[in-house]
Amino acid sequence: MKKGFVLSAVLMLSLSIFAQKEATKNEGFVFTTVKANPITSIKNQSHSSTCWAFSSLGFFESELLRLNKGTYDLSEMYVVHKTMEDRAINYVRLHGSSSFAPGGSFYDVVYCLKNYGIVPQTVMPGIMYGDSLHNHSELDAVAGAYVDAIAKGKQTKLSPVWLNGLSQIYDNYLGKCPTTFTYNGKTYTPKTFEESLGLNLDDYISLTSFTHHPFYSKFALEIEDNWRNGQSYNLPLDEFMKVIDNAVGKGYCVAWGSDVSEPGFTRDGIAVVPDVNSKNIDGTDMARWTGMKTADKRRAMTDKPYPEETITQEKRQEGFDDWETTDDHGMLIYGIAKDQDGKEYYMVKNSWGDSGKYHGTWYASKAFVSYKTINILVHKDAIPKDIAKKLGIK
Repeated sequence: MKKGFVLSAVLMLSLSIFAQKEATKNEGFVFTTVKANPITSIKNQSHSSTCWAFSSLGFFESELLRLNKGTYDLSEMYVVHKTMEDRAINYVRLHGSSSFAPGGSFYDVVYCLKNYGIVPQTVMPGIMYGDSLHNHSELDAVAGAYVDAIAKGKQTKLSPVWLNGLSQIYDNYLGKCPTTFTYNGKTYTPKTFEESLGLNLDDYISLTSFTHHPFYSKFALEIEDNWRNGQSYNLPLDEFMKVIDNAVGKGYCVAWGSDVSEPGFTRDGIAVVPDVNSKNIDGTDMARWTGMKTADKRRAMTDKPYPEETITQEKRQEGFDDWETTDDHGMLIYGIAKDQDGKEYYMVKNSWGDSGKYHGTWYASKAFVSYKTINILVHKDAIPKDIAKKLGIK
């Protein structure tokens, strides 16, 4: 009698555990945080192509937290103003044969900090047109038309004041870049304020992983927004991913440039590379996708954990070479989480405000990051010593 009771109890317990697992499996993604490094608040770039400024400054704000220097909110639009002036000069100098677009790179922000300094957000909020959020549709159109008129006009000689006209456009929309300001009772210039932060900008390294350049060398990524020709160190994919894991594990955040045009990058906080040909997919799910195009299947396979493609160095290179992997968006990797199956994801701070299921955080699988990353920016001390030695970084 007792034996039957015990067997019955064990059976009921097993059924209960099985039911719980099935319920968890069917309710979508369930994440458990493994490690989350300190970050500042999630911002909203809204209708502006300025993710590069938001992600880079978010990265440096996280560095200030890591270094116990306090919480800062730095002005993205100061960086945008200065960078677009420089980009216009380059565009005009090359008679319009380069790119004048509102995008940018991590290196643009490093360059700005080094050469022009920075100001707090309260000093230059960057919205002069009556909105509460950024909207650069009109600004981009006006500035683009202006520089095209200069760079591609029929004049044989430029006037010495053409740049003043462009600067005035950005002043009107973003506000003037201050030459001096007061912050917390002290008077600064943008450069002295940057110096007061105590960051050694030479300590920050851009890394990538492609085979069309030698590994352990530096090269300028061939992307439109790398117009300053910023250099990135080139690593084999396995070592590249080790850098990210090592960085997050040791308390560092990572500025992350990625392609987000894939169906696996959702607007609900998930970034995955579903394997639509996997044999390890439940038959019921397979039945739902019968007749679907591949892209639609991938989109459908983002509602819960599914098998993902195996990413190789060759596959990553192919995506870059055939223009499938594009330079779309800058974000910030700040942590690691696991789903209900134990698979690890990077926790990513986005700049789309309180959007998505996870209120501004995205969960990017390691497969997605290894496949779709353009480049990352990290502190050199976040790089494992054996890898840094191969790169000649001390």
